[in-house]
Amino acid sequence: MLYLGTCSQGITCLLVSFFSVILPFFVSEGGDIVFVAKVEAKDLLRKPTIKWFKGKWMDLASKTGKHLQLKETFDRFTKIHTFEMHIIKAKDNYAGNYRCEVSYKDKFDSCSFDLEVKGWFKRQSASRHVANTKVDVWEILKNARPDQYEKIAFMYGITDLRGLLKRMKKMPKEEKKSEAFAKKLEPAYQVDKGGKIRLVVDLADPTVELKWYKNGQEIRPTPKYIFEHKGTQRIMVINNCSMMDDAAYSVAAGDEKCSTELFVKELPIKIVKGIEPVKTTVNERIELECEVSEEGAQVKWMKNGVEVPTGVRSRYRVKSEGTKHFLVIDDASKEDTGTYSVMASGGTSEAHVQVDLKPLKIYQDLQDMTVKLGEPIKLQCEIYPGNVPGRWYRNGQLIQPSDRINIIHRNKIHRLEIATSSLHDAGDYTFVPEGYSQSLCAKIHIIDPPRVHLESLNFPDNTVTIVAGNKLRLEIPISGEPAPRVVWMKGERVILESGHRVRAETHGDQTSLTIEVTEREDSGNYKIVLQNEAGEDTASVKIKVVDIPDAPEAPLVPEVGGDWCSMTWEPPKYDGGSPILGTHRILRKKKQSSRWMRLNFDLIKETQFEPKKMIEGVPYEVRIFAVNAIGVSKPSEPSKAFTPLAVTSEPTMLVVDDVTDTTVTVKWRPPETIGAAGLDGYLVEYCIEGSETTSNELTEKTKYTITGLSPGCKILVRVKALNAAGASAPRTLQHSILVKEIRVPRHLKMTYTRRVGEAVNLVVPFMGKPRPKVTWLKDGQAIEPTHVNIRNTDCDSIIFIRKAERSHSGKYEMSVQVENHKDTAIIDIQIVDLPGPPQAVTIEDVWGGNVALVWTPPKDNGNAPITGYTIQKADKKTMEWYTCIEHYHRNCITITELVVGNEYFFRIFSENMCGLSESATQTKKSALIVKEGKNYCPVYHDFKEAPKFTQPLINTFAIAGYNATLNCSVRANPRAKVIWMKNKMTIIDDPRYRMFSNQGVCTLEIRKPSPYDGGMYTCKAINDLGEAQVDCKLEVKG
Repeated sequence: MLYLGTCSQGITCLLVSFFSVILPFFVSEGGDIVFVAKVEAKDLLRKPTIKWFKGKWMDLASKTGKHLQLKETFDRFTKIHTFEMHIIKAKDNYAGNYRCEVSYKDKFDSCSFDLEVKGWFKRQSASRHVANTKVDVWEILKNARPDQYEKIAFMYGITDLRGLLKRMKKMPKEEKKSEAFAKKLEPAYQVDKGGKIRLVVDLADPTVELKWYKNGQEIRPTPKYIFEHKGTQRIMVINNCSMMDDAAYSVAAGDEKCSTELFVKELPIKIVKGIEPVKTTVNERIELECEVSEEGAQVKWMKNGVEVPTGVRSRYRVKSEGTKHFLVIDDASKEDTGTYSVMASGGTSEAHVQVDLKPLKIYQDLQDMTVKLGEPIKLQCEIYPGNVPGRWYRNGQLIQPSDRINIIHRNKIHRLEIATSSLHDAGDYTFVPEGYSQSLCAKIHIIDPPRVHLESLNFPDNTVTIVAGNKLRLEIPISGEPAPRVVWMKGERVILESGHRVRAETHGDQTSLTIEVTEREDSGNYKIVLQNEAGEDTASVKIKVVDIPDAPEAPLVPEVGGDWCSMTWEPPKYDGGSPILGTHRILRKKKQSSRWMRLNFDLIKETQFEPKKMIEGVPYEVRIFAVNAIGVSKPSEPSKAFTPLAVTSEPTMLVVDDVTDTTVTVKWRPPETIGAAGLDGYLVEYCIEGSETTSNELTEKTKYTITGLSPGCKILVRVKALNAAGASAPRTLQHSILVKEIRVPRHLKMTYTRRVGEAVNLVVPFMGKPRPKVTWLKDGQAIEPTHVNIRNTDCDSIIFIRKAERSHSGKYEMSVQVENHKDTAIIDIQIVDLPGPPQAVTIEDVWGGNVALVWTPPKDNGNAPITGYTIQKADKKTMEWYTCIEHYHRNCITITELVVGNEYFFRIFSENMCGLSESATQTKKSALIVKEGKNYCPVYHDFKEAPKFTQPLINTFAIAGYNATLNCSVRANPRAKVIWMKNKMTIIDDPRYRMFSNQGVCTLEIRKPSPYDGGMYTCKAINDLGEAQVDCKLEVKG
């Protein structure tokens, strides 16, 4: 932003940038005027460039001198550059248009203004005379040269010259076509001083004679003026332009002439080397030297802003040698002291000249002293000449003699004595001889050892107790001179004055420690260290911050019962600086709840407690609060969730199931009372009779085989039920079990199935000593050798049937006996055959193209379960049989899509694992499919049925990460809608589950289950006649 104004005879104007406004300023002839331009430089990194112009081209930097001066200053606080143009003793030719341009990098701004010089009486009268006559100013400006514009404007009273020129430029020009020139000279040219310029015209007729003129004088070719010919172009080159070349040039071609104006821009004279400051004494020679950029340049010497007189009688001499200029003072005096400056058109340089009296001879100077408080002070100096009186000063104040202060002067010696020093005597002492600028100085330093005054605290043992969270400000008086350096320390850490929460401050004769909000970490010993030149002193203060205790650690629950638990805890690690009084509160809540319930109302000093009246199977958490004299701590973290659980009752009906020579198998039934913890398994404990060593085995089943026993030993067995609450009371066998010396394979208890006509050959190994006696029984009766062949050896028995028949089916029992020990093994042999046909097949109903059939199962199932039926139909005309459906499981069916008008017979085959029956049962009556138009009275049968699950869900264990399936089967008519639920919540659009239903078999597939998927699953079937559901429990083990 550029501001421009003037100050002349009380007139002030202001111009803001970016507006092209011409401001008229007035000055009397012979008067002074100052133009001021101010540039805001808040965002500028360096000084902007400013130029002053008069008219269109004239740079005023080259015109500085006696009547024109340029100055610039910078205010560091307001960040404003101030540029001034001083016009001194204005003349009539100073009037005209001026322009100020400011540039910085790519930014540019300018301002124009007019200056009118009053007192031109002749021209004013002339202008008034011209104004009375009608003159066409436009024609005068059109026909005038550019250098005459300002003169014409002043003569005819034109104030807005620039506006007229702009309007004239926009007016269409009537250009006459030149016969001699194809291209004339430009209206004006500009060149720097010392530079080269080319003036070019283009001739229409190259043969015409051409002449060049300067201010009307013909120019001849010289080394300075060179003429060149290039085709039709005629060029005049002016070398090494000087101010003499600033003139009007014209070229004549025959009778035609064209002219131009050449402006030579004079470069400002710069000061290459400035003057340097001088410090000297009276009667010495002073020579100030500077160097400028050009020889023969004019410079001006000034002292304190006033031009130095250089006349014949002046004490100042000025000389120059080439580019160097000198100001000489031969016999310097004290009045020559001041600021000298040299001014050139392109800058200024200034320096300070100091002229002092010649120094005295000092034989003994004043010495700095450090004196303890109360001791005497003696200052002494010795100077020459000795008859020079002087004065003593302390901190600039004159010292007068008194009872305590004595001033002595004997010849060359000057002495100042103070009997008893005080703190006020400290300072700078100066002895000033009269008539001389030279003085003698010394510094007196009064010192006093530092001291900490802790007795003002009135705290026992210098211990300060404060409750955490409060503000502490501890102020302690101190003394010492000079003011001691105070350092507060806690341990090795220094407390700073700039601390935010904890800071140490020292003001005058006291130091303070401030803790805005005390914390427990602030407790400890604080050390105060005072130091100055006289010594050192230390003191200690103990600060004790008391607070509520820390939150205790989470309590432990080591033992859990059916509706109670026992809990223990440790006291808080930090008691808050005050002893723990006990446990203030014990709280309990259900894990899924957010409501805590208080269990105690009296302070508990022990570290254990036994909560009661809890609900079995519900998870709980507990937490505690500690208390001291300050208050109650924050709550501890909740304990690990625990569930009150009760152990089950003891297992029931523990019996011996089997005994071999190395194993004993026992079985039992689950406990009568299980509880909310469920049943996780059983612990089988056994020991050899007479021994105290007990072996433990875990199992999830209600049957367990103890292996690795020695034949002939006796063992005692007991079984405990296990759940999350622990082991139940044991169920013990009343008598010991004797391990026999007979061993029969366990796999003989399986069922062997063979078809009729196949051979049966079974080898049953056994062991026993001595050779056991082997007997076989079938269904409790002896086996006839004619039907079954049996062969016994020392280690096995072979049963062989060459051609099996249905009569060979039954339970075969092998007994192995050694003396009084006996062991048995049972094998079930099942001989199967093709089944018989169904007993009766009847036609229940015929309607449309449908026939309803009903039949009864066959009397002979072939000693194997019936797996299905095959239904066939035959037209009465052809009696060719076609299969309608195979592997059908039910005893009734509806045959559809029969041809109207045909009469059909139906037959049914039975099927088991051996295949279809050899014969089929045929309907006695035929079914006639009545044609249209005949009356038909159908017999209706209701086959509708409410949902009924024929195969329920079973409890299932799954492994985390492996797919699990739940299966059941349902029968219903009409078809039932199947809904799967988990924990009584319907499963809908869950990608982790897939549900299938095929011919009444319902399947739920759980993809890669996690422990979270465990729970109670329900399958629910619904139709119009009712609903049914089955449940099962799924446990996912990880």
